[in-house]
Amino acid sequence: MSDPDRFGDLFAPFGKVAVRRMFGGEGLYRDNVMFGFVFDERIYFRTDEEGRQAFIAENCAPFVYPMKKGDITSHNYYALPDRLYDDPDELAEWARVALRAAAAKKKSKAAVPAKKKPTKKTAKKRR
Repeated sequence: MSDPDRFGDLFAPFGKVAVRRMFGGEGLYRDNVMFGFVFDERIYFRTDEEGRQAFIAENCAPFVYPMKKGDITSHNYYALPDRLYDDPDELAEWARVALRAAAAKKKSKAAVPAKKKPTKKTAKKRR
């Protein structure tokens, strides 16, 4: 298991980041909101329509997850520019944008009521 504090110096200006194991990588959390993750020792941050433009301007790649039937590309997460690994102050600014995007997504998901599965009783009524 990896060291949960190994990003302490990198994220110091941003604040305490919790690292939790997840599907072949590690999630990066602040205030119980996952704003990024680490996969193959590369950090990816959550983006929204506006924040994504900074990643595109820096020629950063979106996260690509290899699957048996072909790769899946996520335009919700982008790799950090390499220069940010040496600039914790600017990384903190990017992390704040990622946290806002992740919190907004989490909030919008919570606002949408889950669809109910039809019960045997309601399925008979539909026939």
